[in-house]
Amino acid sequence: MHEIAEASKKGRRTLYTYFTNKEEIFRAVVEKELEYLLEELDKVFISELSADEKLKNFALTHLDTVKHIVNRNGSLRADFFTDIYLVERSRKKINTKEIAMIRVMLQEGVEQKIFKRMDIDLSAVVIFHIIKGLEVPYIRKNLTKSFEKNKDTIVDFIFKGIVN
Repeated sequence: MHEIAEASKKGRRTLYTYFTNKEEIFRAVVEKELEYLLEELDKVFISELSADEKLKNFALTHLDTVKHIVNRNGSLRADFFTDIYLVERSRKKINTKEIAMIRVMLQEGVEQKIFKRMDIDLSAVVIFHIIKGLEVPYIRKNLTKSFEKNKDTIVDFIFKGIVN
């Protein structure tokens, strides 16, 4: 808490007014960063793109934004990998909102005959978990530079199964 107080140029007493320990501060940082993720995804969600382009951009924005959030924040980066369960508990509401957005994009795509008919609820959950499953390898750069260079093509490949 002393180091946090120094870095934030606040007194420790001030910090203790708002937070009882550093875990609460970490949780607050995670929640703030998740709000940023949702804001970035919402920009794609409300765009005037076709459903297939919107879904592709949504996936890429998700990956790039999570990578940006984790990389710009050193302590978050360390704790993201060591206490993933705390991060996951904080993400529950955001996950639900993301799945709802994906569901709407899928519904639009089916209605516009861009996507095949499907179980939209199940497909939204599966697509969300596909995107989310790429986060850690993408952040850790276990996915090679060729992924970074070809991510548009790779995301196209992932979604080809739902396109008419």
